[in-house]
Amino acid sequence: MRKFNITVNGKSYEVEVEEVGAPASSAPKATPKAPAAPAASAPAPKAAPKAEAKPAPAAASADQEVVEAPMPGNIWKVLVKEGQEVKEGDVLLILEAMKMENEILSPKDGVVSKLATSEGSAVNTGDQLVILD
Repeated sequence: MRKFNITVNGKSYEVEVEEVGAPASSAPKATPKAPAAPAASAPAPKAAPKAEAKPAPAAASADQEVVEAPMPGNIWKVLVKEGQEVKEGDVLLILEAMKMENEILSPKDGVVSKLATSEGSAVNTGDQLVILD
């Protein structure tokens, strides 16, 4: 364990950090060195918009490849159809994230067995996009 002094918002904390690969001796602790100042009243956070219900991810067999979203964003364009043959490196779809268009490529030769998303859909990191046979 290594100890560090960290200051956050004017409050000093002593933090113990466990090194990667080192055996865990105890849970990391963060203890304030100075008494906490009374918190200023902050406005209540706005309620998050209701999330759309997403279908459950399709189960892929051992010989299938699942192409997942590498980052959160919106599906701007789907360039393949179910049943279409694709080669390794072919563009399957375009994911718009942070004002950039990201090409999602086929990791192997195969046939598109399922499109798990559609144009305009919002996706999160790890969401299934395409399943290849």
